[in-house]
Amino acid sequence: MKIHHEGRGVLVVYFLILALLNGALFYLFNVTIFQYIILVASIVVYLCVVNFYRCPHRRFKGDGNNAIVASADGKIVAIEEVYEKEYFKDKRLLISIFMSPFNVHANWFPINGKVLFNKHHNGRFKAAYLPKSSTENERSTVVMETTDGKNQVLLRQIAGAMARRIVTYAEVGDEANIDEHLGFIKLGSRVDVYLPLDVEVLVEMDQKVTGNQTEIARFKTDK
Repeated sequence: MKIHHEGRGVLVVYFLILALLNGALFYLFNVTIFQYIILVASIVVYLCVVNFYRCPHRRFKGDGNNAIVASADGKIVAIEEVYEKEYFKDKRLLISIFMSPFNVHANWFPINGKVLFNKHHNGRFKAAYLPKSSTENERSTVVMETTDGKNQVLLRQIAGAMARRIVTYAEVGDEANIDEHLGFIKLGSRVDVYLPLDVEVLVEMDQKVTGNQTEIARFKTDK
């Protein structure tokens, strides 16, 4: 398992802080059970941070043509027709994936194609599973077009109550590839994907999905 580059500096800082804390406790005071409790707690905390920044090597094994793949690990919390008012300004099918702090937090491109639009929005930090988080929380919007130019997909990275930083690598004009990272969100958060209304949905509510692995929908082939 490799560590995502977003977490390497954080892990070094955490290690130094915890090492200095425990070193000082053992050096300045008589050794007691208290120091060992702090040591064990420090190790557990550090391993949790390491787990959060893990970055498994994945490659989509299915047919990438017309495929729409989960951009994140997590649980499906919404499958509904909504009005998308930022870019499309029409009705779209929304599929939302909620990520807990225990999920991998790297985000993959959901389709193969190219990036048409990206924009970051400052906002609040409400719980990511709430419907209003899509329009009120800190978020980043990326719009992609399929390789054949027939379909467009909007993906929105949304910060949660604990997430304080959204990182988006996708830039206008970039190639979108299912096997590449679109960005990263720190701690609990959510990814919303807005699709054409006529797609074939392949997931259901509360289903657990895996980023870059689970096909959540397919485009119609008769366009």
